[in-house]
Amino acid sequence: DGGFKGTPNPIKGNVRTCETKNTQLKNNNTVFLSPPLSPNLSLLPLSENGKRTMKASLKGKYDAEKSTGVGSLAFNAGDLKLRATITDATLVAGPTLHGLSLAVEKPGFFIVEYNVPKKDVRFQFMNTVRIAEKPLNLTYIHSKGDDRTIVDGTLLIDSANKLSANYMVGTKNCKLKYTYNHGGMATFEPCYDLAKNTWDFAVSRKVYGDDVVRATYQTSSKLLGMEWSRNSKSTGSFKVCASVNLADEVKTPKLTAESTWNLEI
Repeated sequence: DGGFKGTPNPIKGNVRTCETKNTQLKNNNTVFLSPPLSPNLSLLPLSENGKRTMKASLKGKYDAEKSTGVGSLAFNAGDLKLRATITDATLVAGPTLHGLSLAVEKPGFFIVEYNVPKKDVRFQFMNTVRIAEKPLNLTYIHSKGDDRTIVDGTLLIDSANKLSANYMVGTKNCKLKYTYNHGGMATFEPCYDLAKNTWDFAVSRKVYGDDVVRATYQTSSKLLGMEWSRNSKSTGSFKVCASVNLADEVKTPKLTAESTWNLEI
């Protein structure tokens, strides 16, 4: 049901290529790839040494039941970012369109992504307005295939406090969240689900520089979670998660691990 943005999530990757015109969007780990075009090196971004570069990102997720992977390629075309993303489903049974997606983005304004196998288009528009001199970040998301529309807003009260709301149009699914950042080191996030009339809580703290430890608890499902993550622009990111359902008689923890590698070609 949409979720909130801004929740610590170190598993994001970008990619760039001059051989294909591509674009990726983050949509449930789907992946996009576009038809090849004649290389236009003038569209590729410059690295710090003044040379044209390509960037790639590989992400893997591992748990006791299965492992999955996602790869993406991307480059800038003027003010736009073009990305192509594929999942392991694209390659496992031979080259197929499964898990293939394409996206074009103008940062801070819009994202349009196309799910190739599903022939589905997803639109996302972003804007910022000011209320009583406070910035209100608005996001509108519409998925054509399932005819679902989500509106998300975040009001930045000050550097330590913000309020967020997430609503799925035409349903009772609405969540309200308050975020308090204590000295840039710790974050407390209570969230109220109007549809379920329940509270969720999250507490996170920075440790060892780039590392973040986060604890979550969902009162509706009695699910307790712990995660340790690190996000580095140079080396990529990883996250290790453990969760347990306190309502189960046998409380067996579920472990998952995610990692992302960023490559510059």
